[in-house]
Amino acid sequence: MPTRFVSSIAVAVALLTVTPALVRAANVETEDWNDEKVKWVSYDDGLAQAKKDKKPICLIFYTEWCPHCKNFSRVFFDEGVVRLSKDFVMVRVDKDKHPDISKKYAPDGEYIPRTYFLASDGTLAADIHAPRPTYQYFYDEHRAMPLIVAMRSAKEKLK
Repeated sequence: MPTRFVSSIAVAVALLTVTPALVRAANVETEDWNDEKVKWVSYDDGLAQAKKDKKPICLIFYTEWCPHCKNFSRVFFDEGVVRLSKDFVMVRVDKDKHPDISKKYAPDGEYIPRTYFLASDGTLAADIHAPRPTYQYFYDEHRAMPLIVAMRSAKEKLK
């Protein structure tokens, strides 16, 4: 066998071995929404917990492949957001894995990421949104302050 052919096979085998590890590492990074400090729960668990604890819900729709979602996930490392998250039941839903839930909360479309605030009974507080005329539930993906303002407002209105 020619040396070049053997070398090509060795490179291909090495890539097949390394690539899945890189994909897993990238997915872990994409899915880290400060899980260490923000207590995220599933949609069903979140509805039950909110009703039981009489706490409002912060509901976020995202996908694993979305670059805007990845950027927005970093907002949850802000200490102000972390502090306020303790006053909410924090729920994150992958739109691709739960299209039925996503369709239920889409007053102005199913774009991602989108963030809603719900009363403890699960009712959408449609008037709490980002300060923009379109894509009202799309918060600044690079700055925490717009989300902090909305969280403060939701905390006050949804007591």
